[in-house]
Amino acid sequence: MQTFSLVGSSQSLDGALSARFGQLLGSICARDPWRPAKLWGVRALFFDFDGLILDTETPEFDAWSAIFRENGVEFPLDFWVNAVGRGADQITERPIDVLERLTGRKFDHEVTREAYNDVRMKRIYAEKPLPGILELLSEARGAGVGCAVVSSSKHAWVDGHLERLGITHWFQHVICADEVARAKPFPDLYLEAVRRFGIEASQAMALEDSANGARAAVDAGVFVVAVPNSVTKHLDLSHANCILPSLGGVTLADLDRLREIKI
Repeated sequence: MQTFSLVGSSQSLDGALSARFGQLLGSICARDPWRPAKLWGVRALFFDFDGLILDTETPEFDAWSAIFRENGVEFPLDFWVNAVGRGADQITERPIDVLERLTGRKFDHEVTREAYNDVRMKRIYAEKPLPGILELLSEARGAGVGCAVVSSSKHAWVDGHLERLGITHWFQHVICADEVARAKPFPDLYLEAVRRFGIEASQAMALEDSANGARAAVDAGVFVVAVPNSVTKHLDLSHANCILPSLGGVTLADLDRLREIKI
């Protein structure tokens, strides 16, 4: 069983959509069943990268967890929860600092970082785009809906993976932390995305997996659908307007209709 929830409510799903979700969408469709996606209000989709397009966050958490366990301590989930979705400039304590604090020992930072990278990068290179991403991008292209990556990571990281995955061409814009003064949870990245498309914030929709990302989009005036992964499902995603368990099987029209659901 999967879970679909709106802010303030949640319930079980049998398959892709819950009965309540289906009823709500059905009532909207009944009012205007043939309205094509491109005539709904959404003119641009903003995709977070890490954890939304590609699950880089689970390999990173698992890699640090293994290193911490090897040294007799647990990698604190609350530390990672606070860090996920933030730009590097927003993080004041690094995992290696936490390791030293918890063990009371000093570590060779370069050696530890190399061990971490060996584990995480093998896992990340084996990952493919998360379910529903490619289908949404293709549908958006056909419907005339613009797409952008809006990421707290830097271009060197995001661009390399987009090229490796062969999906760069789906995005009109790739907006990263090294282009703005403040990364997520501040709204700067989303404000820049809105500016690039020359639209109103209300005409865009953000897809995010983290609380920091959801907060950034909301503060920019952008409607947010949260799609948590195995790590970010532990976060408080109440800033998001809606929460979906996955984008698998979700269409552009499904996403757009969520804006009309009021509970």
